[in-house]
Amino acid sequence: MKDILILGIESSCDETAAAVVKNGREVLSNVISSQIEIHEKFGGVVPEIASRNHVEAISNVVKKALKEANVKLEDIDAISCTYGPGLVGALLVGVSYAKALAYASNKPLIGTNHIEGHIAANYITHKELKPPFLAFVISGGHTHMVHIKNYKEFEIIGKTRDDAIGEAFDKVARVIGLGYPGGPKIDKLSKEGKPNIQLPKTHFENLDFSFSGIKTAVINLNHKTPNLNKADLAASFQKAVTEVLIENALKACEKLNIKTIALAGGVSASSYIRKEFQKLEETKGMKIYYPEPILCTDNAAMIASAGYYNYINGITSTLDLNAVPNLKITNQN
Repeated sequence: MKDILILGIESSCDETAAAVVKNGREVLSNVISSQIEIHEKFGGVVPEIASRNHVEAISNVVKKALKEANVKLEDIDAISCTYGPGLVGALLVGVSYAKALAYASNKPLIGTNHIEGHIAANYITHKELKPPFLAFVISGGHTHMVHIKNYKEFEIIGKTRDDAIGEAFDKVARVIGLGYPGGPKIDKLSKEGKPNIQLPKTHFENLDFSFSGIKTAVINLNHKTPNLNKADLAASFQKAVTEVLIENALKACEKLNIKTIALAGGVSASSYIRKEFQKLEETKGMKIYYPEPILCTDNAAMIASAGYYNYINGITSTLDLNAVPNLKITNQN
Protein backbone atom coordinates (compact mmCIF):
# COMPACT_ATOMS: atom_id res chain seq x y z
CA MET A 1 0.00 0.00 0.00
CA LYS A 2 1.37 3.38 -1.03
CA ASP A 3 2.28 5.84 1.71
CA ILE A 4 0.21 9.02 1.68
CA LEU A 5 1.93 12.32 2.43
CA ILE A 6 -0.16 15.30 3.52
CA LEU A 7 1.18 18.84 3.74
CA GLY A 8 -0.63 20.64 6.58
CA ILE A 9 -0.94 24.43 6.89
CA GLU A 10 -2.21 26.14 10.06
CA SER A 11 -2.78 29.89 10.63
CA SER A 12 -5.95 30.17 12.73
CA CYS A 13 -4.56 32.40 15.48
CA ASP A 14 -0.98 33.42 16.30
CA GLU A 15 1.08 30.45 15.08
CA THR A 16 2.13 30.10 11.45
CA ALA A 17 2.75 26.40 10.96
CA ALA A 18 3.39 23.80 8.27
CA ALA A 19 4.02 20.06 8.55
CA VAL A 20 4.36 16.90 6.49
CA VAL A 21 2.66 13.81 7.93
CA LYS A 22 2.78 10.26 6.51
CA ASN A 23 -0.34 8.08 6.66
CA GLY A 24 -2.01 10.36 9.20
CA ARG A 25 0.19 9.31 12.12
CA GLU A 26 3.90 9.73 11.36
CA VAL A 27 5.29 13.27 11.51
CA LEU A 28 8.10 13.92 9.03
CA SER A 29 8.30 17.63 9.88
CA ASN A 30 6.41 20.08 12.08
CA VAL A 31 7.50 23.71 11.76
CA ILE A 32 5.91 26.36 13.99
CA SER A 33 6.58 30.10 13.90
CA SER A 34 5.09 31.49 17.11
CA GLN A 35 4.01 35.08 17.74
CA ILE A 36 3.68 34.79 21.54
CA GLU A 37 6.42 37.34 22.24
CA ILE A 38 4.82 39.82 19.83
CA HIS A 39 1.38 39.63 21.48
CA GLU A 40 2.57 39.23 25.07
CA LYS A 41 2.91 42.98 25.61
CA PHE A 42 -0.74 43.45 24.58
CA GLY A 43 -2.02 40.80 27.02
CA GLY A 44 -3.57 38.77 24.20
CA VAL A 45 -3.64 38.22 20.46
CA VAL A 46 -4.18 41.32 18.29
CA PRO A 47 -5.88 40.01 15.10
CA GLU A 48 -4.45 42.56 12.65
CA ILE A 49 -0.89 42.06 13.90
CA ALA A 50 -1.35 38.28 13.76
CA SER A 51 -2.49 38.42 10.12
CA ARG A 52 0.43 40.61 9.09
CA ASN A 53 2.93 38.25 10.69
CA HIS A 54 1.33 35.22 9.02
CA VAL A 55 1.83 36.90 5.63
CA GLU A 56 5.51 37.46 6.40
CA ALA A 57 6.17 33.95 7.73
CA ILE A 58 4.05 31.48 5.75
CA SER A 59 6.17 30.98 2.64
CA ASN A 60 9.37 30.28 4.59
CA VAL A 61 7.54 28.01 7.05
CA VAL A 62 6.12 25.84 4.25
CA LYS A 63 9.50 25.62 2.49
CA LYS A 64 11.17 24.65 5.76
CA ALA A 65 8.56 21.94 6.45
CA LEU A 66 9.17 20.35 3.04
CA LYS A 67 12.94 20.58 3.48
CA GLU A 68 12.92 19.03 6.98
CA ALA A 69 10.69 16.21 5.74
CA ASN A 70 13.17 15.66 2.90
CA VAL A 71 10.39 15.74 0.31
CA LYS A 72 9.49 17.93 -2.64
CA LEU A 73 6.08 19.43 -3.35
CA GLU A 74 5.54 16.88 -6.13
CA ASP A 75 5.87 14.08 -3.53
CA ILE A 76 2.90 15.46 -1.58
CA ASP A 77 -0.47 13.76 -2.16
CA ALA A 78 -2.71 16.57 -0.86
CA ILE A 79 -2.62 19.92 0.95
CA SER A 80 -4.67 20.27 4.13
CA CYS A 81 -5.29 23.74 5.57
CA THR A 82 -7.24 25.11 8.52
CA TYR A 83 -10.26 27.07 7.25
CA GLY A 84 -11.96 27.60 10.61
CA PRO A 85 -12.69 28.29 13.36
CA GLY A 86 -10.31 31.12 14.19
CA LEU A 87 -9.48 34.74 13.43
CA VAL A 88 -10.79 35.52 9.97
CA GLY A 89 -7.77 37.52 8.79
CA ALA A 90 -5.34 34.92 10.09
CA LEU A 91 -7.30 32.05 8.53
CA LEU A 92 -7.41 33.79 5.16
CA VAL A 93 -3.62 33.88 4.96
CA GLY A 94 -3.32 30.11 5.32
CA VAL A 95 -6.33 29.32 3.15
CA SER A 96 -5.17 31.64 0.34
CA TYR A 97 -1.65 30.24 0.40
CA ALA A 98 -2.89 26.63 0.41
CA LYS A 99 -5.28 27.32 -2.48
CA ALA A 100 -2.53 28.91 -4.56
CA LEU A 101 -0.17 26.03 -3.79
CA ALA A 102 -2.81 23.43 -4.65
CA TYR A 103 -3.64 25.17 -7.91
CA ALA A 104 0.00 25.65 -8.95
CA SER A 105 0.96 22.06 -8.14
CA ASN A 106 -2.33 20.45 -9.25
CA LYS A 107 -2.74 18.82 -5.84
CA PRO A 108 -6.04 18.13 -4.02
CA LEU A 109 -7.01 20.74 -1.43
CA ILE A 110 -8.55 19.72 1.90
CA GLY A 111 -10.24 22.33 4.06
CA THR A 112 -9.80 21.10 7.62
CA ASN A 113 -11.63 21.99 10.83
CA HIS A 114 -9.21 23.32 13.47
CA ILE A 115 -11.07 21.55 16.31
CA GLU A 116 -10.90 18.23 14.46
CA GLY A 117 -7.19 18.90 14.07
CA HIS A 118 -6.73 19.18 17.84
CA ILE A 119 -8.50 15.85 18.27
CA ALA A 120 -6.34 14.23 15.57
CA ALA A 121 -3.17 15.27 17.43
CA ASN A 122 -3.84 12.24 19.63
CA TYR A 123 -3.60 9.93 16.62
CA ILE A 124 0.00 11.09 16.15
CA THR A 125 1.09 10.60 19.76
CA HIS A 126 -0.91 7.41 20.28
CA LYS A 127 -0.70 5.20 17.22
CA GLU A 128 -3.06 2.68 18.84
CA LEU A 129 -5.92 5.13 19.45
CA LYS A 130 -9.02 4.49 17.33
CA PRO A 131 -12.65 5.65 17.60
CA PRO A 132 -14.99 5.50 19.36
CA PHE A 133 -13.89 7.73 22.25
CA LEU A 134 -14.77 10.96 24.05
CA ALA A 135 -12.64 13.91 22.96
CA PHE A 136 -12.20 16.89 25.27
CA VAL A 137 -11.11 19.97 23.29
CA ILE A 138 -9.92 22.55 25.84
CA SER A 139 -8.15 25.62 24.49
CA GLY A 140 -8.17 29.41 24.37
CA GLY A 141 -11.15 29.43 22.03
CA HIS A 142 -12.94 26.16 22.73
CA THR A 143 -14.36 23.91 25.42
CA HIS A 144 -16.05 21.02 23.64
CA MET A 145 -16.86 17.45 24.59
CA VAL A 146 -17.14 15.52 21.34
CA HIS A 147 -18.26 11.93 20.81
CA ILE A 148 -15.90 10.59 18.15
CA LYS A 149 -17.98 7.82 16.62
CA ASN A 150 -15.56 7.12 13.79
CA TYR A 151 -13.05 9.12 11.73
CA LYS A 152 -15.87 10.98 9.95
CA GLU A 153 -18.72 11.14 12.48
CA PHE A 154 -18.64 13.57 15.40
CA GLU A 155 -21.26 14.73 17.86
CA ILE A 156 -20.83 17.63 20.27
CA ILE A 157 -22.42 16.56 23.55
CA GLY A 158 -21.31 19.48 25.71
CA LYS A 159 -19.76 22.91 25.24
CA THR A 160 -19.16 26.18 27.06
CA ARG A 161 -21.99 28.70 27.23
CA ASP A 162 -19.64 31.64 27.79
CA ASP A 163 -15.85 31.74 28.19
CA ALA A 164 -13.70 28.97 26.79
CA ILE A 165 -11.55 27.46 29.54
CA GLY A 166 -8.34 28.89 28.06
CA GLU A 167 -9.94 32.32 27.84
CA ALA A 168 -10.80 32.09 31.55
CA PHE A 169 -7.20 31.11 32.35
CA ASP A 170 -5.89 34.10 30.37
CA LYS A 171 -8.24 36.58 32.06
CA VAL A 172 -7.51 35.28 35.57
CA ALA A 173 -3.75 35.35 34.89
CA ARG A 174 -3.97 38.93 33.67
CA VAL A 175 -5.95 40.06 36.73
CA ILE A 176 -3.54 38.55 39.24
CA GLY A 177 -0.55 40.00 37.39
CA LEU A 178 0.89 36.96 35.62
CA GLY A 179 0.51 38.11 32.02
CA TYR A 180 -0.09 36.17 28.81
CA PRO A 181 -0.44 33.28 28.03
CA GLY A 182 -2.31 32.44 31.22
CA GLY A 183 -2.47 28.63 31.24
CA PRO A 184 1.22 27.79 31.71
CA LYS A 185 1.73 30.70 34.13
CA ILE A 186 -1.17 29.66 36.37
CA ASP A 187 -0.03 26.03 36.18
CA LYS A 188 3.43 27.06 37.40
CA LEU A 189 2.25 29.42 40.17
CA SER A 190 -0.32 26.88 41.42
CA LYS A 191 2.49 24.51 42.39
CA GLU A 192 3.50 27.08 45.08
CA GLY A 193 -0.01 27.40 46.53
CA LYS A 194 -2.82 25.43 48.13
CA PRO A 195 -6.34 25.10 46.67
CA ASN A 196 -7.93 26.33 49.91
CA ILE A 197 -10.32 28.97 48.52
CA GLN A 198 -13.91 27.96 47.76
CA LEU A 199 -15.05 29.10 44.32
CA PRO A 200 -18.50 28.71 42.73
CA LYS A 201 -19.02 26.00 40.10
CA THR A 202 -21.89 26.22 37.61
CA HIS A 203 -23.80 23.06 36.72
CA PHE A 204 -26.42 22.46 34.03
CA GLU A 205 -28.87 19.61 33.52
CA ASN A 206 -27.16 18.87 30.22
CA LEU A 207 -23.39 18.56 29.74
CA ASP A 208 -22.62 22.22 28.98
CA PHE A 209 -20.03 24.31 30.83
CA SER A 210 -19.77 27.83 32.21
CA PHE A 211 -16.53 29.39 33.42
CA SER A 212 -17.57 33.03 33.73
CA GLY A 213 -18.80 32.58 37.32
CA ILE A 214 -15.52 31.10 38.54
CA LYS A 215 -13.56 33.74 36.63
CA THR A 216 -15.65 36.61 38.07
CA ALA A 217 -15.34 35.22 41.61
CA VAL A 218 -11.54 35.15 41.27
CA ILE A 219 -11.48 38.71 39.92
CA ASN A 220 -13.70 39.99 42.77
CA LEU A 221 -11.64 38.20 45.43
CA ASN A 222 -8.45 39.64 43.97
CA HIS A 223 -9.87 43.19 44.08
CA LYS A 224 -11.48 42.95 47.52
CA THR A 225 -8.76 41.05 49.40
CA PRO A 226 -5.46 42.97 49.21
CA ASN A 227 -3.30 40.39 51.02
CA LEU A 228 -4.74 37.33 49.30
CA ASN A 229 -2.11 34.72 48.43
CA LYS A 230 -1.91 34.71 44.61
CA ALA A 231 -0.56 31.16 44.47
CA ASP A 232 -3.48 29.89 46.59
CA LEU A 233 -5.92 31.75 44.35
CA ALA A 234 -4.36 30.30 41.20
CA ALA A 235 -4.37 26.78 42.68
CA SER A 236 -8.01 27.13 43.79
CA PHE A 237 -9.09 28.38 40.36
CA GLN A 238 -7.27 25.57 38.57
CA LYS A 239 -8.76 22.96 40.91
CA ALA A 240 -12.32 24.28 40.48
CA VAL A 241 -12.28 24.35 36.68
CA THR A 242 -10.67 20.89 36.52
CA GLU A 243 -13.35 19.45 38.81
CA VAL A 244 -16.02 20.81 36.45
CA LEU A 245 -14.28 19.17 33.47
CA ILE A 246 -14.00 15.80 35.20
CA GLU A 247 -17.57 15.82 36.54
CA ASN A 248 -18.96 16.37 33.04
CA ALA A 249 -16.53 13.89 31.51
CA LEU A 250 -17.69 11.13 33.83
CA LYS A 251 -21.35 11.90 33.12
CA ALA A 252 -20.66 11.85 29.36
CA CYS A 253 -18.77 8.54 29.50
CA GLU A 254 -21.59 6.95 31.49
CA LYS A 255 -24.17 8.24 29.02
CA LEU A 256 -22.19 6.98 26.01
CA ASN A 257 -20.93 3.80 27.66
CA ILE A 258 -17.36 4.80 26.82
CA LYS A 259 -14.23 4.41 28.92
CA THR A 260 -11.74 6.24 26.70
CA ILE A 261 -11.07 9.99 26.90
CA ALA A 262 -8.67 11.94 24.68
CA LEU A 263 -7.70 15.44 25.83
CA ALA A 264 -6.80 17.99 23.15
CA GLY A 265 -6.04 21.68 22.72
CA GLY A 266 -3.62 24.07 24.42
CA VAL A 267 -5.07 23.71 27.92
CA SER A 268 -4.55 19.93 27.77
CA ALA A 269 -0.83 20.67 28.24
CA SER A 270 -1.60 21.65 31.87
CA SER A 271 0.30 19.31 34.19
CA TYR A 272 -2.44 19.61 36.83
CA ILE A 273 -5.31 18.78 34.46
CA ARG A 274 -3.38 15.81 33.06
CA LYS A 275 -2.61 14.52 36.56
CA GLU A 276 -6.23 14.77 37.69
CA PHE A 277 -7.57 13.05 34.57
CA GLN A 278 -4.88 10.39 34.88
CA LYS A 279 -6.31 9.44 38.27
CA LEU A 280 -9.43 8.19 36.46
CA GLU A 281 -7.39 5.28 35.11
CA GLU A 282 -6.87 4.04 38.67
CA THR A 283 -10.21 5.00 40.21
CA LYS A 284 -12.60 4.39 37.28
CA GLY A 285 -10.74 1.93 35.05
CA MET A 286 -10.70 4.44 32.20
CA LYS A 287 -8.06 5.04 29.52
CA ILE A 288 -6.81 8.65 29.23
CA TYR A 289 -4.89 9.99 26.23
CA TYR A 290 -3.33 13.37 25.55
CA PRO A 291 -0.88 14.61 22.91
CA GLU A 292 2.74 15.44 23.58
CA PRO A 293 3.02 19.16 24.54
CA ILE A 294 4.18 20.42 21.11
CA LEU A 295 0.98 18.95 19.61
CA CYS A 296 -1.34 20.51 22.22
CA THR A 297 -0.89 24.08 21.03
CA ASP A 298 -1.70 25.10 17.45
CA ASN A 299 0.41 23.19 14.92
CA ALA A 300 0.14 21.91 11.37
CA ALA A 301 0.89 18.23 12.04
CA MET A 302 -2.56 17.87 13.59
CA ILE A 303 -4.12 19.57 10.53
CA ALA A 304 -2.29 17.18 8.21
CA SER A 305 -3.44 14.20 10.30
CA ALA A 306 -7.08 15.29 10.28
CA GLY A 307 -6.81 16.07 6.57
CA TYR A 308 -5.50 12.57 5.90
CA TYR A 309 -8.70 10.95 7.21
CA ASN A 310 -10.77 13.21 4.97
CA TYR A 311 -8.53 12.47 2.00
CA ILE A 312 -8.70 8.67 2.27
CA ASN A 313 -12.49 8.97 2.48
CA GLY A 314 -12.65 11.04 -0.68
CA ILE A 315 -13.42 14.35 1.05
CA THR A 316 -11.67 17.28 -0.63
CA SER A 317 -12.40 20.97 -1.21
CA THR A 318 -12.77 23.13 -4.28
CA LEU A 319 -10.64 26.19 -4.95
CA ASP A 320 -13.46 28.49 -3.83
CA LEU A 321 -12.81 27.38 -0.22
CA ASN A 322 -13.13 30.34 2.13
CA ALA A 323 -12.31 31.05 5.77
CA VAL A 324 -15.16 30.31 8.20
CA PRO A 325 -14.27 31.95 11.55
CA ASN A 326 -17.20 30.39 13.43
CA LEU A 327 -16.94 26.93 11.85
CA LYS A 328 -18.63 24.17 13.87
CA ILE A 329 -17.78 20.48 14.07
CA THR A 330 -20.05 18.62 11.68
CA ASN A 331 -20.18 15.11 10.28
CA GLN A 332 -18.28 14.82 7.00
CA ASN A 333 -20.20 13.54 3.99
